Amino acid sequence: MQFSVVRALSRRLGSIGPEAGDAILYAVSAAFAVVTIYTSGLALYRQWAELAIGPFIFGAVASAVLAVLAARRARRIRRIRADGADGAGTEAAPRIRRQWVGRIAIAVCVFAGATAIPLGLEIIWRSNGDPGSHYQPEVGVIERAGQIVAKGKDPYPEVTNPHGKVVHHLPGQSAVNSFVPYLPLMTVFGIPSEKKHDIVLTDARIFFSLATLLVAGTALWLCPADGRRKMRALQVIAILPTAALPLATGGDDMPVVAFLLLAMVLAQRRQPFASGVVLGIVSAMKFTAWPLAALALFAARNRRGERRPLTMFLGMLVVAGPVVVPFALSGPWAFFDNVVLFPLGLSGVASPAASPLPGHLLVTAFPFLHRILPVAVGLVGGALLAWYLYRRPPRAAAQACKVGGVVMGVITLLAPATRIGYLLYPINFFVWSYLFADPVPRDLTASTEESATNAANAANAGDESRESREPIEERTPVALCPSVSPGPALGTVQW
Repeated sequence: MQFSVVRALSRRLGSIGPEAGDAILYAVSAAFAVVTIYTSGLALYRQWAELAIGPFIFGAVASAVLAVLAARRARRIRRIRADGADGAGTEAAPRIRRQWVGRIAIAVCVFAGATAIPLGLEIIWRSNGDPGSHYQPEVGVIERAGQIVAKGKDPYPEVTNPHGKVVHHLPGQSAVNSFVPYLPLMTVFGIPSEKKHDIVLTDARIFFSLATLLVAGTALWLCPADGRRKMRALQVIAILPTAALPLATGGDDMPVVAFLLLAMVLAQRRQPFASGVVLGIVSAMKFTAWPLAALALFAARNRRGERRPLTMFLGMLVVAGPVVVPFALSGPWAFFDNVVLFPLGLSGVASPAASPLPGHLLVTAFPFLHRILPVAVGLVGGALLAWYLYRRPPRAAAQACKVGGVVMGVITLLAPATRIGYLLYPINFFVWSYLFADPVPRDLTASTEESATNAANAANAGDESRESREPIEERTPVALCPSVSPGPALGTVQW
C-alpha cells in the first residue's frame, strides 16, 4: 500500500496543535493505565499503572488548558493582523516561549510521576524485601550474567542439549531463568551488581534508564529536526507508557531503542562510519536491533550524497565482531541455544514470553505450528521484504525507519513467543520516520545555498542583458532557495 495509510494518518495528525497533541497523548496514556489496572495479569504492571495514572491525568488536563489558552491567543493575534494594527509580531515570540515553557514543565512533571518515581519505588521495595515481585525476570538474568562476566567467565550456560533435554540450570534458578537470551554487550548493565553494595545502587534498571536518557538526549541534540518533532520523539522514548512502563519494571529494550535512534540520527547526518559504530554497539546487545541495523545500510550516504553501505558495515564489524565472536566460538551450541532458539521458543524449554498477539494465540490453539510458524513467517516475510527492497529501496533514514517499523510490527505480531511490550520498537520507528521527514542535514545547507546562488547569478546575468528591452515592472524576481518553504502563518499550530 506504499505506506499510504501511514502518510494519511501523518497528514491528519499534522493539523493538530502541539498542546492539543500533548493532551491527547497523555489522555490515551491514562486510559492505558486504567486498562492495565483491570486487565493485566502481572501485579508489577498493575502497580506501575496505579502510580502512573495520576501524572498522566495531570498531563492531559494541564495540556488541554494550554491548548485552550494557545487557541485564544492565536485568535487574538489574527484579529490584530486583520485590523492592520501593530503588535502581532511583537506578541508572537513571547507567546511561543510561554507555550514551550509550559509544555516542557508538564513533560517534566509527567516524567517524574510516571517514570522516575515508580522506578525509584520499585527499586526501594526490592531492596527492602517487600512482598511481591518488584522487577521483571530479565533484570535478574542480566544482573547474574554481568556478575559472571565480571569474574571473567562465559555467561552462556548449556541449559539444554541439541535434543532439547535440560542438562543444567543455575543453582536456585529454574531452567527458564538460567537462559541468557541477550548478546554479550547487554551484560554490561549487570556488572555493577557484582559489587556487594545495596541493590538501590546496583539495580540494572538504574543503568538502563541512565543510558537511555543520555543516549537519546545526545541523539535529539544532534538531530536537525525542529523542536516540535523532537518533543514527540522524547515523549515516546522517555515519558509515555512506551517508555515509562518498561523503564520502571524491566527496561532492557530501552537502551537498545536509544542507541538505534542515535545511529539513525548519524545516518541522517551522513556520517556512515559513526552510525555503523553505534549500530555495532546496539547489535552486540540484542537481536531486536538487527532488522533496523540491516535497513540502515540502504540509507548510508556520505556528505556528498554517495551511497556508502560498506563504510557503515565496517563500523558495525569494528564493534560487534570483537564483542560477539569470542563468546560464539567459546561455546557454539550454548550461545546459539541461549540467544537464538530460546527467544524464538524453539529450545527444549518454552519461553515464558506470552501475549494476546496473533502469533502466540495461533501456537496456543494449534501446538503443531510451534516450529512451523516462525519458519513460514521468516520465509514468506523475507521474500516479500526482499521484493520490496528491490523495487523501492529506502534512500534516507526516514524511509528506513518506516520499513523497519513494518518489519518489527510483523515480527512482534506473528512470533510464537513474544511480549506485547515489543511493540515499542515499531512505535518508535514510525515516530522517527516523522522526526526525520523534513529537515536538510546541516552540512548540506552550505552547498545547497551555493548552488542556488550560482543559479541566481546566472539568471541575473541574463536579466541584465535584457534590461534595455524589458520594462522593470514586468520582470519577476528570482527565487534564491526554491527548496526552502516559508514557515507557517502566524497563529497556526501544528502537531
